[in-house]
Amino acid sequence: MDTMEALLTRRSIRQYEDKPVPEEMVRQILEAAMMAPSALNAQTWQFIVFNERERLDAIAEVHPYVKMALQVPVGVLVCGDLTKEKFPGYWVQDCSAAMENLLLAAHALGLGSVWTGIYPMEERMTAYRAIAGLPEHIIPFGFAPIGWPAQQPKSPSRFQAERVHYNAFQE
Repeated sequence: MDTMEALLTRRSIRQYEDKPVPEEMVRQILEAAMMAPSALNAQTWQFIVFNERERLDAIAEVHPYVKMALQVPVGVLVCGDLTKEKFPGYWVQDCSAAMENLLLAAHALGLGSVWTGIYPMEERMTAYRAIAGLPEHIIPFGFAPIGWPAQQPKSPSRFQAERVHYNAFQE
């Protein structure tokens, strides 16, 4: 799959087959995530890979939009590491780029995933901190369930010419 195809066909997957994901594929996905750009190349991310059924089930209980964690064999928690920041506050952008790379890599490998938000919702952050045993300087940012898709959602182009402005914003 080439880059443009991956970008234009990736969709959020919320239904999965009951099938394991090989460890090597998880490693490839994480390698792609870690190739994301970051402010001053600080790479302010940490990744928690969940592959224990008990923890994935616990995640489904604490996050209202992650019930699909009950179906997947693996999930990745993308976290910001405040000790690695060179520009305070940019960890959010760094982790966003890493999450998008993760989603695209999963799709390119034939897997499905979905970005489920955690930060800045305190209740969700507290719950993920407890499940993953995170220290205070590690901020849970987003969670991506990963598995073999049991659905193939399609959508038309989302390009909207009226949202493109050249040189200055125009009403």
